[in-house]
Amino acid sequence: MKVTFIVPAVGRKPGQRYVRTWQMEPLAIATLAALTPPQIERCFFDDRVESVDYDVATDLVAISVETYTARRAYQIAARYRKRGVPVVMGGFHPTLAPQDALAHADAIVMGEAETSWPELLADVAAGKMKRQYQQEQRPSLAGHFPDRSIYGDKTYQPIALVETARGCRFTCDFCSITRFYKRSHQQRPVEDVVQEIASLDQRYVFFTDDNIGVNKARFRELLTALVPLKISWSAQVSIDVARDEELLQLMRRSGCVCVLIGFESLNPAVLSRMDKSVNGQAEIYDDAARALRKHGIGVYGTFVFGYDHDDQGSFEQTLAFAQRHGFFFTAFNHLVPFPGTPLYDRLHKEGRLLHAKWWLAEGYRFGDLAFRVKGMSEEQLADLCYTFRQRFYGPLSILRRLANWRANGRSPRRLFLYLSLNILSRNDVDGRQQLPLGLVGEPL
Repeated sequence: MKVTFIVPAVGRKPGQRYVRTWQMEPLAIATLAALTPPQIERCFFDDRVESVDYDVATDLVAISVETYTARRAYQIAARYRKRGVPVVMGGFHPTLAPQDALAHADAIVMGEAETSWPELLADVAAGKMKRQYQQEQRPSLAGHFPDRSIYGDKTYQPIALVETARGCRFTCDFCSITRFYKRSHQQRPVEDVVQEIASLDQRYVFFTDDNIGVNKARFRELLTALVPLKISWSAQVSIDVARDEELLQLMRRSGCVCVLIGFESLNPAVLSRMDKSVNGQAEIYDDAARALRKHGIGVYGTFVFGYDHDDQGSFEQTLAFAQRHGFFFTAFNHLVPFPGTPLYDRLHKEGRLLHAKWWLAEGYRFGDLAFRVKGMSEEQLADLCYTFRQRFYGPLSILRRLANWRANGRSPRRLFLYLSLNILSRNDVDGRQQLPLGLVGEPL
């Protein structure tokens, strides 16, 4: 039996290269490859960096699907199913919108796949594949290592993605993580993480955890184990790590270059509405940013706009905050109602969704709004997000943020990293704006 794994792209602009910052190694595929019995032949196409060869013979196609890639995934699936090749889909979108995915696939895997994927493969071999697979309990992550040989010679960003835990205990209303993992958190043994990192060729690691510091005792154990590995790393953390001086010192010693923090908003009313009370009051943000800067840790600050209290002043205030503290990166994102989230359910109930299935709507583009905004038009909000991304990654802003020398330029390597990644991000602001979902004109 032969299985073909596929990662779909969001979409394509004619004659333009794909968004380079999105071309990261697909850890989910390496995880599935490792769960696939050795007697099964494997093939892998990454639609973001190469063309899918539909003529290569295969017995099963497995597509990893996010909401933004759903349309392209359905187009790819249609090509295979027309040839009589069964297609299975897994990932966030099939889990949170199962009926949507089932309309375009022969089977879906909901949630994690450590036990359900081998079960599905056994059923396929026996000719009795079911429509849906979902394991009853969260799996143990001990002893599971991704098989990166599936990547072959594909060209990804020179950053290794490593998972130390899955899930998040917070309940932000716009986030699909909580619903996917049912508000639980599962950890890998630290020794497994260390073993995996030691086997890598890359020395820059991005930990994919939704909050790597959620368990402080375990985080300290991990950081202590990272020190002798002499790697550079980044990860998502919650803002409370900035209040722990000893933890910040250990983060720097272990090789922390930058942390991604979901500040989300500087407006307390917005933080309350999105159920982001874990951030505390927005006035502590300055203290947190100063603490991270003191320890030479760069900040990737993410912000979300589109709640009822947001206006253009929200953008100006956020840009000033990010530049004042010399953030390494900043994301000016508009609110996205992903299916299965409390936000989606609320907007649907209020009749504010422009399309119930916006990810399949004709003419929808990356950067467009999927719901009716209060206080401004949808076009105004989309334009503000785009404009402030351009301003943040503009040449003067890049130079101005170098005033945070300790975090952004304290060594030739750090300076090169800061400048090269900011220039790359500046170019990709235009590359992803108004990117069509899927291939225009190709049927589902």
